[in-house]
Amino acid sequence: MSLSVKNMLDAKGRNVVSITRDKTLKEVADILNTHGIGAVVVTSLENRIAGIFTERDLVKAIAREGADVLDKPVSYAMTTNVTRCREDTTANELMEIMSAGRFRHVPVEDGGKLVGIISIGDVVKSRIREIEMEAEHIKAYIAG
Repeated sequence: MSLSVKNMLDAKGRNVVSITRDKTLKEVADILNTHGIGAVVVTSLENRIAGIFTERDLVKAIAREGADVLDKPVSYAMTTNVTRCREDTTANELMEIMSAGRFRHVPVEDGGKLVGIISIGDVVKSRIREIEMEAEHIKAYIAG
């Protein structure tokens, strides 16, 4: 049985670094660097998902327009068509979503509100834990 997004959030925590759409790309780059993360969720005042901004978005913006783009607001370069998941999404479903969309971060929402974010690293860690548990069960069965 595949673990759910809820299981992953329970293990890692539900803290999400989020920003408003008026932060500059330079400010967001600093936030990414300070927190050691690859993405921030752009939220509205109601804590609803307005977009996502990733390291990839930053690289594309700089490649397209040069360093001057760093003074523009994140709304200029963020991804607005955000793929989201729910807590009942399984790890296997999430891996398919991430692979098909070729992205590494998926915000989690409940009732339209942001409740967490899952990275590809979180999915890999959960799969490793799942495989380790299966191996332990097999060992116990054999020894048993």
